[in-house]
Amino acid sequence: MIIDVHTHINNYHEDRVVSLNESLDKLSQNMKDNNIDYSLVLTSYKVNEHRPSTKQVVEAIKGYNNLGVVSGISYLHYNHRDVIEISDYLEKGFIKGLKFYPGYEPFYPNDIRFKLMYEMAIEYDVPVMFHSGDTYAPTGKIKYSHPIHIDDLAVDYPELKIVICHVGNPWIKDCMEVVYKNKNVYADISGLVLGDFSDKFERYMKKEIEEMITYAGDPKYLLYGTDWPISNMKSYLKFMGQLDLADEKKELILWKNAAELFKIDTSKQ
Repeated sequence: MIIDVHTHINNYHEDRVVSLNESLDKLSQNMKDNNIDYSLVLTSYKVNEHRPSTKQVVEAIKGYNNLGVVSGISYLHYNHRDVIEISDYLEKGFIKGLKFYPGYEPFYPNDIRFKLMYEMAIEYDVPVMFHSGDTYAPTGKIKYSHPIHIDDLAVDYPELKIVICHVGNPWIKDCMEVVYKNKNVYADISGLVLGDFSDKFERYMKKEIEEMITYAGDPKYLLYGTDWPISNMKSYLKFMGQLDLADEKKELILWKNAAELFKIDTSKQ
């Protein structure tokens, strides 16, 4: 079984508008072609014709039993109506977690403005995911997205389940320390490459991820994710196959950790 905890149905080629249904069809086909059993779709911190809202995605995936939604939250623009909507979706089980975008937006994860969001995540026992490391857009400010800042949040909210996206790349060693130190912190391996891995970069990243596991111990904290469509699913699976890990440890990364953390019913897949 394979669970991809990090996909999007945003349109990153903004020369033409792609419908939500077209994007979902493309995601479903990529999952089928690569034997992906379940994917989490992460919505954006902003909403426009290229980036559907959480409400739009929640409605669109109702016919899919192999997709879940993680709601993107904006630091700059959320209001009381958004809080009510998110609370309602958490109550009804329509969303599997919350996603925040430090770096793309100017805030540190322990900002008091998100206290209510974190308390809701604790109450409904869902993870919070954070963009970490490099930003896809050159307008991002990476001082906000350094994984070291997750440590403050993990200590202040020990009941909060936190996912550092992209293993904080290029600060993977800092990410491994935060994960090792804090038992409530996880990391996903998504978005390490645009498109396909080159042989040279695959060897480099293989070494980095293997060193992280050597340092931080059995990978109960590591999650498989791609950042599709930015990263290629087939190339990512090839990368996973290259890791020098026992099969049972690969299974933890590929689906077992995600199924437990996001409460995904694998019997339906």
